[in-house]
Amino acid sequence: MDPLSDVLSLLNARGVLSARLAVGGEWCLQFPGYKGLKFNTLAEGSCWLAMEGSGQPVQLRAGDCYLLTDGRPYKLASDLALPVVDARELYARVVNRAVQYGDNPDTLLIGGKFSLDAANAAFFLDSLPPLIHIPAGSDQADVLLWVLKRLAAEQLGDAIGTSTMAEHLAHIMLVQTLRAYLASDTRALSGWMAALADAKIGAALGLMHGAPTQRWTLAELASSVGMSRSAFALRFKNLVGTSPLDYLLRWRMRLAGQSLANSKASVSSIGLSFGYESESAFSNAFKRVMGLPPREYRSGLTASEPAANEHTDLAQQD
Repeated sequence: MDPLSDVLSLLNARGVLSARLAVGGEWCLQFPGYKGLKFNTLAEGSCWLAMEGSGQPVQLRAGDCYLLTDGRPYKLASDLALPVVDARELYARVVNRAVQYGDNPDTLLIGGKFSLDAANAAFFLDSLPPLIHIPAGSDQADVLLWVLKRLAAEQLGDAIGTSTMAEHLAHIMLVQTLRAYLASDTRALSGWMAALADAKIGAALGLMHGAPTQRWTLAELASSVGMSRSAFALRFKNLVGTSPLDYLLRWRMRLAGQSLANSKASVSSIGLSFGYESESAFSNAFKRVMGLPPREYRSGLTASEPAANEHTDLAQQD
């Protein structure tokens, strides 16, 4: 897989679809903080989006899509100066998988959220801005709008395979949004996403993700992308924030954590699969990256938290 697919697989992103939100008249809704990622498209109408502690509010128009990434509370409104209404009160009264506020609704939002594996979420989220806004009319927005409309149709229908279809559509939406972000002005990118968009460093990431257990050297990686060792190491660290070999170590340990969570293989055999001939050497490396020895990490794994109450699992149909 490519690096982005690798990371999304590691995050075990689970799509959760919200009730459709139909509003009309004058309104201002306050949404609470959240975990994971929130996504929406404005299928009809227009409104304002304002995030707590952020800069200027963003005006959304029909066909716009957006992704919220850092968990801060936010508002959606026809006029941000109006008194706020707690959105949780509305979502406590869902009827036919929809929420309505005000008379003669002229604004419709379709979306939901993704819950992410807590142990690895920061690795990904730290490289994203608080808001990714995809304006209407772009190729990316057209695809996203189609996907979200299909999500809404699946939510309303009762055909066989609905939960599987909805889950896959939600993942398409997430990947398409991130593709659009990567294709935007690269000067606005930061961290791991900026590295992924860089021709040289992105290629090196592809090599490391393609063969994570290979004993890569700095010289091999630099040569593979046509750079000197010093120039490669400097450019990699400036973009990613760490050295190439430290990044490779961290990626290996995250994959090892996934193996500990999803298999019954012994710690020593998992360590051996990542090139560690002794369990103690593997345990030391794992603890340095993940904060706990492998055995403690495995025993401390807990189930993901349930989704916030304004959402329903994509697998649910009521």
